[in-house]
Amino acid sequence: MKLSSLSISLLTVVAACVTNDQPSPPKRPNVIVIMTDDQGLGDLGCLGNPVLDTPNIDRLAAGSARLANFYVSPVCTPTRASLMTGRHAYRTRAIDTWIGRAMMEPDEVTMAEALRDAGYRTGIFGKWHLGDCYPMRAIDQGFDEALVHRGGGLAQPSEPRENARRYTDPILFRNGEAVQTSGYCTDVYFDAAIEFVRDGGNQPFFAYVPTNAPHTPLHDVPADLLAKYLDRDIDSVLPEGSKQRDATARVFAMIENIDQNVGRLMAAIEQAGCADDTIVIYLHDNGAQQPRWCAGLRGRKGMVYEGGVRSPLFVRWPGRLAPREVTGHFGAHIDLLPTVLDLAGIPASANLACDGRSLRPLLMSDEATWPERHLVLQAHRGNEPVRSHHVAVRGPRYKLVRPSGFGREVPPADVAWELYDLDQDPGEQRDLAAAKPDVVARMRAIYDAWFDDVSSTREDNYAPPRIVLGTGHETETALTRQDWRRLDRRGWGNRGRWLLRFENEKRYDIEVLMLENVQSARARLTIGAVQREMPIDAAVDRFVFEDVDVPAGDAALEVAVVQGDKTAAPYQVFVSQR
Repeated sequence: MKLSSLSISLLTVVAACVTNDQPSPPKRPNVIVIMTDDQGLGDLGCLGNPVLDTPNIDRLAAGSARLANFYVSPVCTPTRASLMTGRHAYRTRAIDTWIGRAMMEPDEVTMAEALRDAGYRTGIFGKWHLGDCYPMRAIDQGFDEALVHRGGGLAQPSEPRENARRYTDPILFRNGEAVQTSGYCTDVYFDAAIEFVRDGGNQPFFAYVPTNAPHTPLHDVPADLLAKYLDRDIDSVLPEGSKQRDATARVFAMIENIDQNVGRLMAAIEQAGCADDTIVIYLHDNGAQQPRWCAGLRGRKGMVYEGGVRSPLFVRWPGRLAPREVTGHFGAHIDLLPTVLDLAGIPASANLACDGRSLRPLLMSDEATWPERHLVLQAHRGNEPVRSHHVAVRGPRYKLVRPSGFGREVPPADVAWELYDLDQDPGEQRDLAAAKPDVVARMRAIYDAWFDDVSSTREDNYAPPRIVLGTGHETETALTRQDWRRLDRRGWGNRGRWLLRFENEKRYDIEVLMLENVQSARARLTIGAVQREMPIDAAVDRFVFEDVDVPAGDAALEVAVVQGDKTAAPYQVFVSQR
């Protein structure tokens, strides 16, 4: 598909935003949330990066109320769950980034649902990463319009095989249907966001633009910007002896491309006369993926040190929020939903149980009364959270850390708790745990109470959500390795099964897509107690189990292709109602 050009978009935005001569009731502010992927705190010119050019985001920051201390989770899915719900990710069942743990419980109330119920048009353009199948898709969770990629990113096992790891001209999904787009992925998302803004008439809009850039892989980046940064002094922002020069130049090319698109979006609302009626929020989802300059902070993505869990937060609302920096207190991703509702004058509904609090008092006044708080951030690989594993507790002054490793499902027993005085030591270089055991004990008790609380949110609290089939909402369901339950221990897994719920007894055609041709093999399908086998004689890369009768209820689906003494698993499986 070919998305609308900017010139057409701007003309239509102007037409949509200009008020008519008839009196109308006060309009709630529009809301735009921009969140980038794996961009570190030090990856902006306005925050001190001496190499990277980000003039448009710098200008956005200069016109915003800014929190100097703002926290997110160490990896992306938990951050996205917390941003959308105002709740700790451990309440939402979206606790990891893959193997079925990046799906959010459908009964969670999202920012999109809250704003839609208040009369907003809602759209997402980019990365959702909270479930690709009904009932967890963005269009099931409050978004009227969605142009997204599947899973955690392009070039991951959730993408269509035909996409071939492309960031340029990617195959995306518009409201659940695959579409061929034209252009670099970040340009496509912002083109769609501008097009969405222009179509609104007098109805307020919520546009969520979570890019998948500058997340890896880094093979497909804007060529002109890559050449620019390969000529820059990249070594000045790298640790001594680093071999990340080429990777950093590629990341910076992706970031400047984001900056250019932020400038296009801001120009659209400025030229349309909508700027004073639009709240623009900018943040990152976690720390930098690769080691590079991080504004003096320790750590990067996946770590619970400051460099892994700190993000900028810029909130721009001309005439309502004075541009300035708030330094005395901290906020977090769980605060964004209550903040947006508060700024927009929308009462929180009874079914909205946020852990966060509105940041409006801090954004509005330096003299705001702000009670002390403790924030817990925890995330690691695995099927269930483990008490005291890879966790940080941020208090008004001290930060307690047990950095036992995001990549481990079970922590080593010998990892000690560490304590840092962030007022005196923001770089977390001097561990005070031995000198202040009373502070450690008090903050560990706060953590234990938090863990008990979030772990008892619902019955069987950490059970993964199930993909639901057999309804009219999604008549063909694509099952990918993003959501399967891995049955081995290697990366995405070479064997897995999907946890499903069949709402009604129906008959299905089940198409199996392989990465490579298979032949002289037998394919075995298992759905609960239902089993089918079929021979595969000729070389094929896809085949279909036809007319499979599946009863209603919960069941796990698995496909295995046996060739001699080897067993292969599918790339993707498509389950279609007959």
